[in-house]
Amino acid sequence: QVQLIESGGGLVQAGDSLRLSCAASGRTFSSYAMGWFRQAPGKEREFVAAISWNGGRTLYADSVKGRFTISRDNAKNTVYLQMNSLKPEDTAVYYCAGAMGVLETRLLSRYQYWGQGTQVTVSS
Repeated sequence: QVQLIESGGGLVQAGDSLRLSCAASGRTFSSYAMGWFRQAPGKEREFVAAISWNGGRTLYADSVKGRFTISRDNAKNTVYLQMNSLKPEDTAVYYCAGAMGVLETRLLSRYQYWGQGTQVTVSS
């Protein structure tokens, strides 16, 4: 019922910033908790950040806390990930995901809808 398309990835240097966007289609977007995950080559997909349906609650992985900010604009059917002070270890494909029936969650298995991913590469 919802389609997600990420954008905003690219190649940057350590210390730079990027803002990822996830555009959603579907009438029920505002009822979904949203999350960002990332996956580096040969590694497991890992949780990055999550936000509740109304934007009132957020959750972050320890590795990005204080550097990344997740937000959403339900009127625009869009969720964002502002990434500051980027490090080479942040290099990965970043995926947007939607979860129905939960307030917010770190658990990959709770997310029913996934975008195609956008590449973020951070050079030193």
